[in-house]
Amino acid sequence: MVRRAALTRPSDDDAVPPFFWDRNVTAGELRSVLADREHPDRLRLLGTLLREARPGQVWDWVTPADVAEALPQVKPFLGRRRAFWEWLIDGWSQLGLL
Repeated sequence: MVRRAALTRPSDDDAVPPFFWDRNVTAGELRSVLADREHPDRLRLLGTLLREARPGQVWDWVTPADVAEALPQVKPFLGRRRAFWEWLIDGWSQLGLL
């Protein structure tokens, strides 16, 4: 059974992250999928993370380089957050931070 308690640390592997309010994906499962670049659900879950989590929470799960690399493929999953992530990654790229 998936524990629906609030996730206080990204290391609570059995808890469901609060930004995955509509899914039964635990922190451990999310971490595993995001680490596996060949996993078939990686881009969908990364897109959900970028769309639903606060920007500061995103960096607990992925790096800016991970986001920059996957951004062209995850754009369809971002909804209204797409413009924000494009702006952020483009800006950091122009500043030489990526």
